[in-house]
Amino acid sequence: MALWNLDYWRRLREALLNPQIDPVKLDEALREARDQQPLPVLWLIGKAQAGKTSIIRALTGSETAEIGNGFQPCTRTARFYDFPAEAPVVRFLDTRGLGEVAYDPAEDIHYCEAQAHLMLAVVKATDIRQDAVFTVLRQVRKRHPEWPMLIAQTGLHEAYPSDADHLQPYPYHQQPLPPQVPGDLNRALIAQRERLGTLPGSAPVLWVAIDLTFPEDGWEPVNYGLEALWAAISAASTLGLQALLQGDPGVRDAYARAAHPHIVGHALIAGGIGAMPLIDLVGVPAVQAKLLHSLATLYGQNWDRRMVAEFLGLLGAGIGVGYVARLLGREAIKLVPGWGQTLGAMWGATAGSVTTYALGKSAAYYFARLKQGGSVDSAALRRIYAEALNSGADLLKTPSGTPQP
Repeated sequence: MALWNLDYWRRLREALLNPQIDPVKLDEALREARDQQPLPVLWLIGKAQAGKTSIIRALTGSETAEIGNGFQPCTRTARFYDFPAEAPVVRFLDTRGLGEVAYDPAEDIHYCEAQAHLMLAVVKATDIRQDAVFTVLRQVRKRHPEWPMLIAQTGLHEAYPSDADHLQPYPYHQQPLPPQVPGDLNRALIAQRERLGTLPGSAPVLWVAIDLTFPEDGWEPVNYGLEALWAAISAASTLGLQALLQGDPGVRDAYARAAHPHIVGHALIAGGIGAMPLIDLVGVPAVQAKLLHSLATLYGQNWDRRMVAEFLGLLGAGIGVGYVARLLGREAIKLVPGWGQTLGAMWGATAGSVTTYALGKSAAYYFARLKQGGSVDSAALRRIYAEALNSGADLLKTPSGTPQP
């Protein structure tokens, strides 16, 4: 039995370091896995320069200013942005700036309306001319009176007095707005809300005031009102977007926050591949290898053979052997006609996703300790892996739902 265990531990180590799979076959499997597990879709509408890209940057925690270059066309004028790019957990749909000359949004609206799980209108607080945006909201809500509507009013500081700062604590969730809100801003926010009027249907209309800036702009905090935006998103949907993109809100380490959506994205892909007969024996380790390479790069580490051996050694052979045994056991079940295939697919999807999530979380701890120059506690590493198996099982079953009917 000891030789058998060592043999399968070696196979796991080699699979993670050098996964043996046809790249074309793996790409096909990845596409099929994504089709089986469609992304939650957040649809943003608004005029040009309203702050849609700033919202994407704040929600994803991406510090890069190159988000715009990551968009891909989905109609002649609408576009989408998947985050993270290599293993996405969410898709943002963006319509061209409403109200532009010679732009008929009908095609874009029809396409996005069929895809979206949540609609977010973005309006600059100081721009009273929002008829183009409000017209779309009324049309969509007339067709779908059960849809909640989320409206972000942006650029608050543009209506501040010259010597004012952001109000603390954040007061804009109060109705009516409290007297400390600057008069010009108060009037602008109320005027927009009154101009939209009452929408058809009984689903809620949620207004949230935010001011998302860059550090060099001089406003603190740079993502003012972001917590209120997250609260509104949670109130308007069951997508679990904050858990997918941010994980534990108590995490303050920038690397851990950046790593989380990459871990979730690869875990979701591994879950899709894990449901496929035969391919998951090589496909799931291939996805896990990509994740670990990605995390190593994020933490500035060289994921070489020596580091693979050290990481897996600290994690413990028992975990690795049990993992490979589960992979083989799933294959045996899935090849049984009838219920065996269904149960095996469910088993494969769950085990593939949660193990990938647990490997990612434990690897993030490992890389963080190396980056800090400290030693890696093997007991802590195994504890993180075990805890992530449980937390991942809850997180990864969060329903993304179906496009709003």
